[in-house]
Amino acid sequence: MTTAPPRTTVRRPTQSRGTSRMPWRQQRVPFSARTFSFVVMAAFAVYSLVPLWWLIVSATKSRGDMFTTNPMLFSDFNLWENIADVFAQQNGIFAVWTGNTVLYCVGGAAIATVFAAMAGYALGKYEFPGRKLVFNIILAAVLVPAILFALPLYLMFSEIQLVNTYWSVLLPSLVSPFGVFLAATYAKQAIPNELLEAARIDGANEARIFWRIGLPIMSPALVTVFLYQFVAIWSNYLLPVLMLNNDTLQPLSVGLVNWRERLNEGISYHITITGSLLAVIPLLIAFSILQRYWRSDLAAGGVK
Repeated sequence: MTTAPPRTTVRRPTQSRGTSRMPWRQQRVPFSARTFSFVVMAAFAVYSLVPLWWLIVSATKSRGDMFTTNPMLFSDFNLWENIADVFAQQNGIFAVWTGNTVLYCVGGAAIATVFAAMAGYALGKYEFPGRKLVFNIILAAVLVPAILFALPLYLMFSEIQLVNTYWSVLLPSLVSPFGVFLAATYAKQAIPNELLEAARIDGANEARIFWRIGLPIMSPALVTVFLYQFVAIWSNYLLPVLMLNNDTLQPLSVGLVNWRERLNEGISYHITITGSLLAVIPLLIAFSILQRYWRSDLAAGGVK
């Protein structure tokens, strides 16, 4: 007859009265750290918003109130009169600059996004000889500042008679190494290989798979590529200055600087300030419209 082994009782560690049963209380950030983080974030917010606030306030002031009133406080509201003066300056050249900027930014960013999507999809989902070499070259191009390409592009376009034309600014905007790099990385991680194989079994060709499956899944990354390229073209100054000599071909970034340099020639300071405010509005509109498309879970149910 065998005897049963003695029971062993496992004692649970007793919890002292000083410790809390809720783990979130144990992980609470100290008050000093929270205060420091709040102060740092508030400082960055003020640093970012104060120039925009000054621009809005200054754009609403008349020419006489620009330097005689508090620069951070409103005075007599003359925004609509200032806007009318901006568009009336030099026979409406500001509207021409706006159209040129929209052409360069929207057209260049849209085509660059499509090219980046095609190249990134191919690099991310296909295996071919020299794939790593091409990817490394694109990565190296991302690390090179874009300003270094301005002078070589000018010399190149001078040889083919494209200087002082729309193409001299539009063509360099169609290439985005960062966009290709981001699209390739996103396509490799976000597009399931099983989904592509299922489409091939169903008889879809590679072009249809890209446009109907790959492109919609890559849309969050492509929105980022579009916004990045849009802002880069919008804020580009050196390339249009080198390429364009005609005022009717210049974008807003170059035109507003020319107005600032001609303050002694009849261009009022409040016109330049109001034009700068109008130049910021399209960027805010673009971010507000495309923000809702900035999602990363479009492929969550793609394999189901």
